[in-house]
Amino acid sequence: MQLDLNLLTVLDALLEEGSVMGAAERLHLSSPAVSRTLGRLRKVTGDDILVRTGHSMTPTPYALAVREEVHRLVRQARDVLSPARELDLGELDRTFTIQCHDALAASVVPVLIDRLQERAPRARLRVLAENSADTDDLRLGRVDLELGGGRPALPEFRTETFAEDPLVVAMRKGHPCARRLDLRSYAAHPHVVVSRRGRLTAPIDDVLAAEGLSRRVVAAVATLAMALQTAARGDALVTCTEVLSRPLVEAFGLVTRPLPAESPPAPISCTWHQRYDSDPAHAWLREQVRAALDVATAS
Repeated sequence: MQLDLNLLTVLDALLEEGSVMGAAERLHLSSPAVSRTLGRLRKVTGDDILVRTGHSMTPTPYALAVREEVHRLVRQARDVLSPARELDLGELDRTFTIQCHDALAASVVPVLIDRLQERAPRARLRVLAENSADTDDLRLGRVDLELGGGRPALPEFRTETFAEDPLVVAMRKGHPCARRLDLRSYAAHPHVVVSRRGRLTAPIDDVLAAEGLSRRVVAAVATLAMALQTAARGDALVTCTEVLSRPLVEAFGLVTRPLPAESPPAPISCTWHQRYDSDPAHAWLREQVRAALDVATAS
């Protein structure tokens, strides 16, 4: 049976108002339109619903029996189609999953955890490492947010740049480049590149080529911690971000120098699936990530 749920709305108004005219005024419809719908209701239910008694109309026993149930169904339908947008952080019982590289995790995640525990104590955070290739985790809802350089532009994903971080060169204390670092000395020493895809080149190589220089990349590794650990053991240089990489740089006892070339700062982007655009809890999570990034980049 093909059911038109609009019939329930009209039935509810008829039973509440007790007349076609009253229901029409309540629903902002014409009386003939409500009369036609009453006819459809009588045909669907096999009951008269309302019968004339003198100058008024009286509900049938069936109408009286279903009046409360009809009103409840209409109210539930309205609740489904008009979801509440108020977020009760004290009752927010949800596990959020973000994915990011280790420098972001070291700088931002501790601040983010503090913010979540302070504002939504029942919320939990899962932090996953980057994958070597793009996955369907965002599309399938297994990951709420990806933090990093951003994804390819696809209509189903939303990407917003939350912050930017200048590039620097990390090296061991006492490294020859610690005294003086120019483009030629930068090119003369071995390099370890951080790349989740294992790429051995980066935009800085184009800058070097324009000056007739090239560098020797001895390794491409998946995490900044691995690259910095290598730099701490020898003369390899690691190009990384200045602020977000600072906790790891300091943990390995390294120093940094400005990148000896003009280069745009690295964007720190947040990417999520469009299904979460209007989700109040997810929007709140994005606000907390942005705030945590502000704290991390200001320190």
